[in-house]
Amino acid sequence: MFGRIGRFSVHRPWLVVALWVIAAVGLAILAPPLKSSTDQADFLPSHYESVRVTKLQEQAFPQHESAAAILVYQRSDGGKLSDADKAAVTKATAGFQDEKYKTFKSVVTTPEAVSKDGKLALANVYLTKKDIYNEDTQQSIKDLRADRDKLLKGTSLKVDVTGPAASALDATQSSGDTDAMIMMATLVLIIVLLGAIFRSPLIALMPVLMILVMFIMAQGLIATASDWFGLEADSSVSAILIVVLFGVGTDYMLFLLFRYREHLRQGQQPKEALVDAVTRVGETIASAAGAVIVAFLALVLSTMGSMRAMGPSLAISVAVTLVAALTLVPAVFSLLGTKAFWPSKAWKKAPRNRLANGVGSLVSRRPGLIAAVSAGVLAALAVGALGFKAEFDTESSLPKDLESVQAMAELQKSFSAGESDPSLVYVQSNGDKLDPAALTGFRQKLTAVEGVGEVSPAVLNPKGDVAQFSVVLKYRPASEKAIELVAGELRDTAHGSTPEGTKALVGGSTAVLADIEDAVNHDYRLVFPVAGLAIMLILGLLLRSVVAPLYLMLAVGLGFAATLGSTVWLFQNVRGENGLLFMLPIIVYLFVVAIGTDYNILMVARLREEVRKGKTPAEAARLAVAQSAPTIGSAAIILAGTFGVLMLASNSMLQQMGFAVAFGILLTAFIMALLLVPTVTAMLGSKAWWPNHRHDSPDTSGAVGPGRAEEPDAAGETVRV
Repeated sequence: MFGRIGRFSVHRPWLVVALWVIAAVGLAILAPPLKSSTDQADFLPSHYESVRVTKLQEQAFPQHESAAAILVYQRSDGGKLSDADKAAVTKATAGFQDEKYKTFKSVVTTPEAVSKDGKLALANVYLTKKDIYNEDTQQSIKDLRADRDKLLKGTSLKVDVTGPAASALDATQSSGDTDAMIMMATLVLIIVLLGAIFRSPLIALMPVLMILVMFIMAQGLIATASDWFGLEADSSVSAILIVVLFGVGTDYMLFLLFRYREHLRQGQQPKEALVDAVTRVGETIASAAGAVIVAFLALVLSTMGSMRAMGPSLAISVAVTLVAALTLVPAVFSLLGTKAFWPSKAWKKAPRNRLANGVGSLVSRRPGLIAAVSAGVLAALAVGALGFKAEFDTESSLPKDLESVQAMAELQKSFSAGESDPSLVYVQSNGDKLDPAALTGFRQKLTAVEGVGEVSPAVLNPKGDVAQFSVVLKYRPASEKAIELVAGELRDTAHGSTPEGTKALVGGSTAVLADIEDAVNHDYRLVFPVAGLAIMLILGLLLRSVVAPLYLMLAVGLGFAATLGSTVWLFQNVRGENGLLFMLPIIVYLFVVAIGTDYNILMVARLREEVRKGKTPAEAARLAVAQSAPTIGSAAIILAGTFGVLMLASNSMLQQMGFAVAFGILLTAFIMALLLVPTVTAMLGSKAWWPNHRHDSPDTSGAVGPGRAEEPDAAGETVRV
């Protein structure tokens, strides 16, 4: 099948290229836009308590609002606020209200909004729009900051803006510069590395141009599938889509181009070499893509809506990359011929590759020692995974010099840390009016909970059957202690202390995070095993073996733990961070386990190919490592580099993500795929391919042509005989 695809693409290149361009342009014009959601509660199933609170709040208190931004007033000299200062706060707040900002419903303060130490006064900003990332909302925050000097002129006060909307603006502005820097660094890195590997400007630039076409196609197909079939998708997937397409797309192109160059060096004509490259590598690329696709599709089993949205979207993008690798890439290089390698002449003669041949020889001579050392290194790194702590406080990862971060730190020094975002407790009767005395007793029990700062008096809805309590915690709303308190003692107390005939629900941002933590833990227990079984099935179909997929998946699991453990060592133990991004294990799963499995598939496919030519297990391991090392090494360095540039960001969670994925890919490629997998395969011998014994019958139908076989020369190169 892959031979037919290769022949069609290579011999009808203009038709293939035209079809791709027409499809990309058509989808770009006709595909609907992706919808966007920034509310994490939108991504939780309806049975979670925090989601039920949101629905109850909309029904019973439709007018309820929480402040989207907070003005933090203080004296320039840091002293206590005088009566004149407090009057100036009231006047300035009224001035902000009178400015009539586009998305500000009101800007209000009260005499009670002064800290106990008398150093800070607060004013709340209420918005007309729920989406704090809305362009008009962010512009309103900018305008407010621009007006403060005018409104505070002649006073001894200064005011800083914090809260969700201000943090969103600061994060967007900070990441905007970071995104541009990362994108530029990624493009430069890919172009430079491809240029260095092939010494050709055309090969350096062609993948970037082709990936752009793939991106347009993938984005259009995702939007269309979302519209037609009701698939969940989010516009934020575009950023991760670019990284996946650059990483996976470059990998598959390298798999094909290295094999194409290998056949050219064996004396084949360009079109014949391309067809044979697609024939030989097509099954490997298809299997690798299939493993990634099923891994991504396993995310539809996730409890988290954000993961369910991401899974099909990324699966579609990888499917587009697969089709492009088998059709568009051969067609383009069929048109270019050997001119694609200009001005380099390296495609005409194989280099000696002393390093790759040396590693191959070492693997074949000392498989037991190499397997033990490589597995030992991965196991030692994996120990660190036992200390993994999930961090849900995304604001703590922002640069400390941002205004919203500094203002929030000042607020939390003088007020209860949860003042900026209180938890909400609702008591609902079966339809009867609630007893005020019973609600007072309920409030006292909430106040007595360790970690609760204060609880507001009950606010009743018009019908009198629902009461709302605002609960200010002593901990930051997104901190581990706050999440544990809300998920544990606060909810237990609320549920167990309700007046007779009523029920209590605990909600708010901290409760949402507590429910997200529960959902993520559920996903770890379900999604990972399902994805592992699916990948193992694909490996079994590719290799026609039962044994090889088992030890390959064990190696993948060890690589996953080693990656997570390395990140824990660096960020928690060395840099002293409180914890790691709570989504990090899933990110490692997506980009290290799923995409990194490509290198294992490429290696075992080459091992199988050499064994079927009649080579002994040790000789097959030597040749497979020697031949595959340049491909795997180049692909891994480029893919790791595209993620590694995230470490240039000032956001610590982006740094964690960049290090984990980059280092994990390097572990997968250089320790697992090039050392552990071939040595274990060599030691198992024919047992690795059980129950398939086709390796006993040499396959001489290789790309070097009928009637010719390959033998290694003294340097480990393959020559025609």
